[in-house]
Parts: sequence; structure tokens; C-alpha cells
Amino acid sequence: MIIKIKSISGEYPSYETEGSAGMDIKAWLDEPVTIMPWKRCLVPTGLFMEIEPGYEVQIRARSGLAVRHGIGLVNGIGTIDSDYRGEVKVALVNMSDEPFTISSGDRIAQIVVAQLPEVTVVPADELNETDRGSGGFGHTGI
Repeated sequence: MIIKIKSISGEYPSYETEGSAGMDIKAWLDEPVTIMPWKRCLVPTGLFMEIEPGYEVQIRARSGLAVRHGIGLVNGIGTIDSDYRGEVKVALVNMSDEPFTISSGDRIAQIVVAQLPEVTVVPADELNETDRGSGGFGHTGI
């Protein structure tokens, strides 16, 4: 699959190892940005994408940043739709008690390409029963 990417930074997403599912993306900043504890920040990447219809690009957290520094994504996983042509920006959150500084060129997230099935919504008055039923949010125990 091919994704056209315009990069104003000259940096492009890349796989860091042969078996990687995600490609790392980097911050594109005029000056370093510090995310204070328990605060959010929208970080530009300098990337613009043209994604084929029927696909999305998911923005995911980098596990090393999450484990070592408490840096994650505000929305869990971000979605870049195939019709979006604006700059890719990453909504980061600092879930630690220490400030965290991001400099231009720092790897801040990863992207994964996912194929999307076309879904048809069918209105229904009743749904099939299952063993689980409406149980959720820890209903199976610890």
C-alpha cells in the first residue's frame, strides 16, 4: 500500500525494526514544548497525508514514552481519515508528576495503517441473546 506524505520538516514516518507494526513519527516544533504534569498538548509533526479511501491511519502512543515518562495520547488512539488533508498533530498527555519536554525531531508517537470494512447499519427492534448479555466493565471479575 502507498500513502502519499508531504513533509515540511523533511522527516518521514519510518519503521524502526523489520517486524514493527507502527512507524514512528516525530515532533516538528519551532522551540521545545514542556508538558506539565497532568496537562495536555497538541504537538505538530509537519506531516500531511493522502490516504486511500477504505483505510485509516491510527496514531498510537509509544510504549517507551508511556512506561518511562507517563506520556500517552489524550484520546487513546487517534484516527486520520482518508479525506483529511491537514497537518497531522498528536494530542499528548503527561500522566506523571514531572514536567516532560519535547524537542523538534523527538519521536512522539507511531502510526499504524488499518483497512476499514464498509459497514451498513440496519435498524433493529431486537438483538440476539448471548451468554454475556449486557454485562460489561469488569463483569467477568479480576
